[in-house]
Amino acid sequence: MKLTILGGGGFRVPLVYGALLGDRAEGRVTHVTLYDVDAGRLAAIGGVLAEQAAKVPGAPVVTTCTDLDEALRGAAFVFSAIRVGGLAGRAADERVALAQGVLGQETVGAGGIAYGLRTVPVATAIARRVAAVAPDAWVINFTNPAGLVTEAMARVLGDRVIGICDSPVGLGRRVARLLGADPDEAWFDYVGLNHLGWLRGVRVAGRDLLPRLLADPEALGSFEEGRLFGAEWLRSLGAIPNEYLHYYYFNREAVGAYRDAGRTRGAYLRDQQAAFYASPSLKAWHAALADREATYMAANREAAGAGERAAEDLEPGGYEKVALALMRAIARGERTTLILNVRNRTALPVLDADAVVEVPCLVDAHGAHPVAVAPLPDHAVGLVTAVKAVEREVLAAAESGSRAAAVKAFALHPLVDSVTVARRLLDAYVAEHPGLEYLAGS
Repeated sequence: MKLTILGGGGFRVPLVYGALLGDRAEGRVTHVTLYDVDAGRLAAIGGVLAEQAAKVPGAPVVTTCTDLDEALRGAAFVFSAIRVGGLAGRAADERVALAQGVLGQETVGAGGIAYGLRTVPVATAIARRVAAVAPDAWVINFTNPAGLVTEAMARVLGDRVIGICDSPVGLGRRVARLLGADPDEAWFDYVGLNHLGWLRGVRVAGRDLLPRLLADPEALGSFEEGRLFGAEWLRSLGAIPNEYLHYYYFNREAVGAYRDAGRTRGAYLRDQQAAFYASPSLKAWHAALADREATYMAANREAAGAGERAAEDLEPGGYEKVALALMRAIARGERTTLILNVRNRTALPVLDADAVVEVPCLVDAHGAHPVAVAPLPDHAVGLVTAVKAVEREVLAAAESGSRAAAVKAFALHPLVDSVTVARRLLDAYVAEHPGLEYLAGS
């Protein structure tokens, strides 16, 4: 079975390949094609994968390719993990936002909108090539902003594109561990949009264990989200928010911390990865990965006084494990339950059927089927519907080239506090990114 990875020169590709090396079952991936527009990065990651496979009998064959149609042809699954504009683009997204006094972050607020405006046209074009060249392939989307990009691709591919994120996986794992439960045996009542969701229950044998955690201030303060948000706020919410909600609930503190940091996260990773790609090896990759995990959301933790990440939280979130579990369930008919980004259908009544949401899904050979969830509280409805409205304006701007729609996307976001600022943001991003010249007109 052939797997094609778009963005095959990306830093996290060895995580995926490493997970594939442990899969010895029938119907496994035997051939991996790495596609990228950067031949140098392809060569670097190809070398790291060769080191990984050196002592593994029957390791999947790896080929590299810079022709999209060639890469897609014959693929049973396509992992989309592209980064339009690279880390230099991410660093610019963050810097421009901070210069206007609003959050500079990869997927949230102004930075996420700019990233989406760059990425949606490219992702849509890829979806059209998949439909033409590999119509039977399943696309698993890693590309951020994951919910928005998945919704854009779903307009072409329907339910054959499924988005994944490791944030809900990591959150569920941490909470289950605190409760003494096996994450594989628990049902996680998690609902929202990508990077905008809440864990509302952890059910084991029909019993919800989360109230026990919420009633224990000491336990709440002992894990990452508890230190980030504070036990009092978690008890007030009656739920554990996705870590990205720190940007919403503590926005002023986050913006201040990012300004004081002197270098944005994107700039930090740009410089770190430049050093890795200049002299790539499996050892260098492991070292860079460990540093990446240790410094994750460092500015937010500093703003919250949360300290350094605990040793048990340094394991990568596991998005590659989610992707492989999803792929196995579809390819082999191994039914499972995963938190995924899929078209809503009727799962979340406050949104329409085509809106991509992040909810528990039952997965089988026919794809991912969202499970109906309990209604959101009013405060969550407000955030979810507002951010979904922003995503829809991004999609409209990408489809039509409308400057007005792009300005509206910025202005409607809860973390952008002025239409004037929205216009300045768009002008600055258009000047910064060649990929946004389509929004320069009226």
